[in-house]
Amino acid sequence: MSQDETRGLNKNLDFMRAISIIFLVMNVYYFCYPYFLSMNLNIGVVDKILLNFQRDTGLFSHSLVSKSFSLLFLFFSLMGAKGRKDIEMSWRSIGCYFIAGLLLFFGSEFLLTAHFPVTLITLLYTATVAAGYVCLLTSGVWISRLLKNRFMEDVFNDENESFMQETRLIANEYSVNLPTRFRYQRKTYSGWINVINPFRASLVLGTPGSGKSYAIINNYIRQQIEKGFAAYIYDFKYPDLSVIAYNQLLKNRDKYARPVGFYVINFDDPRHSHRCNPLNPAFLSDIADAYESAYVIMLNLNKSWIQKQGDFFVESPIILLAALIWYLKIYENGRYCTFPHAIELLNKPYSDLFTILTSYRELENYLSPFMDAWKGGAMEQLQGQIASAKIPLSRLISPALYWIMTGDDFTLDINNPDAPKVLCVGNNPDRQNIYSCALGLYNARIVKMVNRKGKLKCSILVDEVPTIYFKGLDTLIATARSNKVAVCLGAQDFSQLVRDYGEKEARVIQNTIGNIFAGQVVGETAKNLSERFGKVLQQRKSINMTREDTSTNISTQLDSLIPASKISGLSQGEFVGAVCDNFGEKINQKIFHAEIVVDNERVAAETKAYRQIPVITDFTGADGKDHMKEEIERNYYQIKEDVAQIIEKELQRIGNDPNLKHLLETADDE
Repeated sequence: MSQDETRGLNKNLDFMRAISIIFLVMNVYYFCYPYFLSMNLNIGVVDKILLNFQRDTGLFSHSLVSKSFSLLFLFFSLMGAKGRKDIEMSWRSIGCYFIAGLLLFFGSEFLLTAHFPVTLITLLYTATVAAGYVCLLTSGVWISRLLKNRFMEDVFNDENESFMQETRLIANEYSVNLPTRFRYQRKTYSGWINVINPFRASLVLGTPGSGKSYAIINNYIRQQIEKGFAAYIYDFKYPDLSVIAYNQLLKNRDKYARPVGFYVINFDDPRHSHRCNPLNPAFLSDIADAYESAYVIMLNLNKSWIQKQGDFFVESPIILLAALIWYLKIYENGRYCTFPHAIELLNKPYSDLFTILTSYRELENYLSPFMDAWKGGAMEQLQGQIASAKIPLSRLISPALYWIMTGDDFTLDINNPDAPKVLCVGNNPDRQNIYSCALGLYNARIVKMVNRKGKLKCSILVDEVPTIYFKGLDTLIATARSNKVAVCLGAQDFSQLVRDYGEKEARVIQNTIGNIFAGQVVGETAKNLSERFGKVLQQRKSINMTREDTSTNISTQLDSLIPASKISGLSQGEFVGAVCDNFGEKINQKIFHAEIVVDNERVAAETKAYRQIPVITDFTGADGKDHMKEEIERNYYQIKEDVAQIIEKELQRIGNDPNLKHLLETADDE
């Protein structure tokens, strides 16, 4: 608006206000006329004008009529008023003045009928009307000074950063659907997180207590078993997840086309564990399989080696253990091909060990680094190479572990359509450094066996994935989609994956995950997630206040849809993330920032009714006593005896073979 236009507007407003005041003065003069007459203050011309007004318009038929006209013109004068904005101004103070003004302005009518002296009535009436008018004028002026853009109402920018999310339930035969609650534009909505393609892998992140297991992972287990998935569940805090899986399977056995088996691997309690040999010779088709098994074992025992892959003193023990495993595979058709036998064989004198191994031509290339050191007299080097394998593996010498890993209660092809399985393997936070090695061996076998064509849909659920080295995890995520293998991983932070899997593999895992959930996480993880969710156009406001006027600037700019600070401050049960969709099942809004709704009462009632996993192996003898300790120790010493007999038979075989006899002489020389 130009200065001329502004001046013209101000003149009109002043004129309106002047008319309002004139009406008010006329009201006081007319209805308090006896006082003015008694004081000889009446004006004849004014009297005639007022009487004519009354005759033609009825303006003074009642005091309220002229007051209303005065108030109307006051309102017109305030409509275009401008004033310097006051950030401290509030509707409460404006309302108090407005109500007080109305009460005084119109309540003064009662004074006109009071039985007081005329002078007193006139003074009280004039003062009351004037006070009411001033209060109304003040409230009107303050409204013009009120800062309508209340910038401080949303100090954390929550409303500006909220967005509409998916409210439709989109389900299919594979989906996992989680109910949510979120806010948008100061309203609360009910929505859904629709994981319609779990085969593109899911990653659940969150610090301890964020609710990732309770709100997400437990739901994955329940819903996937309800839909007939075969399942492998890594239960870091056994039996938390295993009990859920067991009871869910009891209710949903009819969802499987063939009878489904429930199996448990639990090193803490052999009574509640099946037996399974992860080095079953039937699944070792090549020496490369033996190397892969040895690789998993050694890297789970020495997590620092993950960052040093390729080093001489890292590869040497892996190669030695691989040679031992393959030897047990080819010896007597794999009769003794178990992990405990490999450990015991490694602990035999290296002179006997190398004599036996070098008698097999297919192992010569694998053993060349050791044989060079042996024949070259580099005994310190040789002992260092052997010790690198022997010392870590000695931690696994346990009768219970030996017993579980030398049986064959079931096979690891969990998604076999003819014999589907739900397998739970339990770890113990207090013994994770020991158990993770053996469990990693199961993982490696399972990953290789489930990722094949023509198998049943299958779920691989690994909570607290950094606690175990999962060989081939990145490849499984990248390739298993077409084979209907749904991978769900749980971790506390991206940095854990980098620490325990190496930066390259961790990045591959991070970048190939299709569905991601994140509870409260901080630091680089929060930043990376914020970048992944992208930016959105957000409104920015600013105010400039001067003595004469106030100006408000509104602009837009691209800013983070979900800032890192928001992710760092999420409450328990609140998650941010993104899901992927399918052809024909498009999800317009894939990103979410919501509270996952869990029916706590239903879950509590369900949990209370859970049946505990029954005793799997009963060690009760005919005498009615528990013979678990005796049975496990018998198996333990039987393994040691087996290995001693292997050494004895092999040395005898070599001694009786003219072509190999020289190996014994070499060993004797050493």
